[in-house]
Amino acid sequence: MLYYLSYLSDFISPLRVFRYITFRAFLSAGTAFLISVLLGPYVIRLLRRLNFGQEVRREEAEKLYSMHGKKQGTPTMGGVLIIFSVLISTLLWAVPTNGFVWLTLATMCFMGAVGFRDDYLKIRKKNTKGLSAHGKMIAQTAWVLLIAAILWFWPQTAERVRELMLPFLKDPILVGMAFPAVLLFLWLVMVGSTNAVNLTDGLDGLAIGCTNSVAVAYLVMTYVAGHAVFARYLQVPYVPESGELAVLCGSLLGAGLGFLWYNCHPARIFMGDTGSLSLGGTIAMIAILINQELVLFIVGFVFVMEAASVLMQVSWFKYTKKKYGEGRRIFRCAPLHHHFELLEKERARQEGRDVEVIETMITIRFWILSIVCALLGVATLKLR
Repeated sequence: MLYYLSYLSDFISPLRVFRYITFRAFLSAGTAFLISVLLGPYVIRLLRRLNFGQEVRREEAEKLYSMHGKKQGTPTMGGVLIIFSVLISTLLWAVPTNGFVWLTLATMCFMGAVGFRDDYLKIRKKNTKGLSAHGKMIAQTAWVLLIAAILWFWPQTAERVRELMLPFLKDPILVGMAFPAVLLFLWLVMVGSTNAVNLTDGLDGLAIGCTNSVAVAYLVMTYVAGHAVFARYLQVPYVPESGELAVLCGSLLGAGLGFLWYNCHPARIFMGDTGSLSLGGTIAMIAILINQELVLFIVGFVFVMEAASVLMQVSWFKYTKKKYGEGRRIFRCAPLHHHFELLEKERARQEGRDVEVIETMITIRFWILSIVCALLGVATLKLR
């Protein structure tokens, strides 16, 4: 919306800065941060009044409950704060007619709505089982089908959606893919990203901190993809008008930092599935629109590790239970961050160290890994 102030630059020359994506991306980040920080206390109080408190699983994870049981009742559904901050900031600073921005915002809101439904059912039933996995999968698949159809028939994306790019290569390895192949690929990216972020949300500040690193990486990549000179120099797909997604990435970063203000240990609010599903969907949609889907495996490697640990744990448990009559585990607990948490707390007790700082230590180490992976992902723009 504020972009249109640049039209007055003939009369007030400083207003020309509103034409620049970099300027608006930085200010969108600042705006989203302020909205998130200022509204945070009100959202926390509102969620407390509504009794929207976190449920901590006990029956299937007794050790985990002994460590995190005290978080029972902490306000959840905090993802609404992230979504609201991103929406307002993006609508203020991005070009209002940009289709890429609207598709991404729509994805964020839809996945957030699915997560909101899941959180609400958990609160109403007073347990950790909300919307069934089957129900989530149906909703996510329906949205992917809609997105695939839009990208397939939209002239601006019709050609690129049929191409498959690999990191470190300047040319697509597949061109002219059929619609079923495109649909399957988009489904894997969208559903994989959405649920991977969801699985990462288990320690105070962990998911949102890693998401912030990914947001910065894709801020750079969307800006490059939308800049004809930079895209040609770095030999990456040039996607006209996709530079506006950098403004959205800025909003995502600012909202994430603002949410982290209240979500850092000890957390005063949790994002819930409302936040984790919406964040995962947003990241996936941005990656799809600029043909950098597989780079997400590098940039979001922490999310990949978390999802892989769950798949490995569940698969091995079922296999050994069927073969030996007793289920066995690879990790002490899945997702992976809980494995390291249990391991480090046991070591801390043996060495007489403070166990209360272990959660923060694990979170920060995962943040460091996420930052390194984000830098490696951005480096793929040059290494082609």
